[in-house]
Amino acid sequence: MMEIQIPAGAAEPADVHHGLHSELGALRGEHPGRARNPVIKVVGLGWLEFVKPDLDRAERFARDFGFVVHSRTPDRLSLRGTWSALPCLVIRRGRQARFVGPTFVAESVADVRRLARWAGANVLPLQGGQGVQLTDPSGFPVRVVAGLDRPPALAEREPLDLNVGTKPVRFNAAQRPPKAAAQVQRLGHVVLETTRFRHALEWYLEALGLIVSDFLFLDELRGRGPTMAFLRCDLGSVPADHHTLAMHLGPRVGYVHSAYQVTDLDAVAVGGEHLAAQGYRRVWGIGRHVQGSQIFDYWRDPDRMMVEHYADGDLFDSSLDPGWAPMSASGLAQWGPPVSRDFLGGRPSPGMVSALLKALRDEAGEIDKDVLKALAKAMAA
Repeated sequence: MMEIQIPAGAAEPADVHHGLHSELGALRGEHPGRARNPVIKVVGLGWLEFVKPDLDRAERFARDFGFVVHSRTPDRLSLRGTWSALPCLVIRRGRQARFVGPTFVAESVADVRRLARWAGANVLPLQGGQGVQLTDPSGFPVRVVAGLDRPPALAEREPLDLNVGTKPVRFNAAQRPPKAAAQVQRLGHVVLETTRFRHALEWYLEALGLIVSDFLFLDELRGRGPTMAFLRCDLGSVPADHHTLAMHLGPRVGYVHSAYQVTDLDAVAVGGEHLAAQGYRRVWGIGRHVQGSQIFDYWRDPDRMMVEHYADGDLFDSSLDPGWAPMSASGLAQWGPPVSRDFLGGRPSPGMVSALLKALRDEAGEIDKDVLKALAKAMAA
């Protein structure tokens, strides 16, 4: 495993962000959080692809969660939000529920072709545009597309006017948000777990031009580098979501959760009440995160995939350097209920033990006994 050598006498972590998003900055010699000369710079996350055995059940949950059906065939379900954006999710019929991979959006077809040449891959026609499919170091298929048409926006509830502080804005009117499913506006981000975190991080920085908003590290193993990264699109002076992709080091390779923006706190809360009334199980929420600041509410779908409603997330332009913070369960939220065991991965299972043993045997991976011990300590903190 690659270790970062911190010179003797290196400066202590400083608040280089003036309180913007992290108390700590990098130590001298630590990862800068971006590539010097990336192949391209993607401009967004297009959609996520899943396989599920029961598309009727998947559609029922999707409507209860707040998606709109974009298209449906016997073997394929496409879901969208209210904004004029590409459909959020593509679900194909298959024997076993699983996450397939993400699709990112490039600025132009020329960028897709440039990335294909770099990777030695073929450019493929796709829905009126072009795309290229790659494989990241963790083994996830990653598609990058450009030139696709976006459907028009749909009608949605406007954010509620709030009477706060000394400048009230609502007079002679009561606040009555409708009791209904939340309206998903768009796909926000996806979180992945990998045993090859450092290699995967470098790949996304170089190939797709993502940049890091925040790093987390294991308190006793900071010299080994970060163990989680929240990555955003580099749109220059245009603010972008705090993270479009987040990855963390762990003993398994797989999907952790995906997050979907709704209009405001009331949409998060009322949408959660609707899901509970339909018999679905909340994982964790409602609260406000630290990294990204968004108000969150996590749920499991019928195939036990974790999904998040969120509102009021941070937006950063390219001028901000990464923040650094120790990884801990208590550090995941500013307020809200204590983090649940389910959110942290649930109780140990035979499958989890098998994954641990496999990760320990993987010479190309970054998992060893010290990392496992530090991860367990961080998740109990």
